Amino acid sequence: MTPSQDIEATEPSELIYTPNNSWAPIVTAAGVAFLLVGFFKGWFVILVGVIFLLLGLRAWWHISNDEISRMRREQQTDTAVIPAEVIKS
Repeated sequence: MTPSQDIEATEPSELIYTPNNSWAPIVTAAGVAFLLVGFFKGWFVILVGVIFLLLGLRAWWHISNDEISRMRREQQTDTAVIPAEVIKS
């Protein structure tokens, strides 16, 4: 087969979904960092850490739900089904 020949592409049977870029993990990590530093510096830094942590987790939760909802529920497989028990002949 030469590269000049056209090859028909079939529709993929399984799809790979990659997550979109998000600031939510960074905000969550900053909240944890502020929370830990706050144990040594004072209650105000703990409060800032808790706010960042809750906002980051909330955003991360909503982003994850949006990404999961856009996925197809069922995918057709192109491989043979493996039998649950041995087939005796």
